[in-house]
Amino acid sequence: MSNITTAHARVRQVEPDDAATAAFRGDIWEGLSQDPKRIPPKYFYDEHGLELFEAITRTPEYYLTRAELAILNDNAAAIASQIPPGAAMIEFGSGPTTKARILLQAAQIAAYVPVDICGPVLASEASRMESDFPGLKVVPVAADFTKPFDLPGAVAGMPVVGFFPGSTLGNFEAHEATAFLRHVARMLGPDARLIVGVDLVKEPELIHHAYNDASGITAAFNLNLLNRINRELDANFDIDGFRHCALYNRERHRVEMHLVSRVRQKVRVGGRGFDFRRGETIHTENSYKYTLEMVRTIAEGAGWRKAAVWLDPDQYFSVHVLICQEDAFISD
Repeated sequence: MSNITTAHARVRQVEPDDAATAAFRGDIWEGLSQDPKRIPPKYFYDEHGLELFEAITRTPEYYLTRAELAILNDNAAAIASQIPPGAAMIEFGSGPTTKARILLQAAQIAAYVPVDICGPVLASEASRMESDFPGLKVVPVAADFTKPFDLPGAVAGMPVVGFFPGSTLGNFEAHEATAFLRHVARMLGPDARLIVGVDLVKEPELIHHAYNDASGITAAFNLNLLNRINRELDANFDIDGFRHCALYNRERHRVEMHLVSRVRQKVRVGGRGFDFRRGETIHTENSYKYTLEMVRTIAEGAGWRKAAVWLDPDQYFSVHVLICQEDAFISD
């Protein structure tokens, strides 16, 4: 049995495949029934979607990943000093593990729990981690990290640190971000640390180009969502009948990503029909940009206090260490 097959056999699947497919179908039906239509961005990340996103991070326009990696590399020792020795690190939405590796090399981490919705990528990355970090306990969990799930029993009793890089926090509305941070606090427990990457407010033109790269990879990433729905949910989206659109909303400090119907058309998804007007959009993602004060306000509202923050030299991006407070366990 190969290492990847072995890792796949050990992936803890929180939700059975048929239940995950039913949830996917239900979310698509619900989202396409709304006005305006929308699809949760978590469904971007099938295997091909993850490959396309990794390609996006290498485009010259996409500053976010380069800035965050610079922060992690330049401040690895300082960040590691915030992590208790012998901790278990839980990475939410792990995907490729490039950023986690920086912390695993710098800190005394005993266990790594990658949590991701894409099981095959999770198994592959877990296998590579075991090979590259002998002695590290790797416990992969296939789950939608936005929903409650229990930490694996294999890390019980260890101090815990959450890791949430990539500015994924910006995909949530403000109230959703607060709810997610509170959910993480309750999962990790009092005095837990959370290391989180957050993109910052900056020149609109720079932000716009990051989501509209000249090579069209972001467009392909957006449109791949329709390919996934066709493949997994017995749908008949005409991919050429839609185009990518990403706009920066200055008032709300967010990028709004859409798929725009080029023509009037009808699409069927799992036996249900949905009409599209020419020019009608599916809202696929928001990406909020924050000030440091906005991060502090949302974190404190969810029961976390800021312990440290680092910026890249251009002040494009930020990495925060938060500490869980008792406030996080007060009922809503």
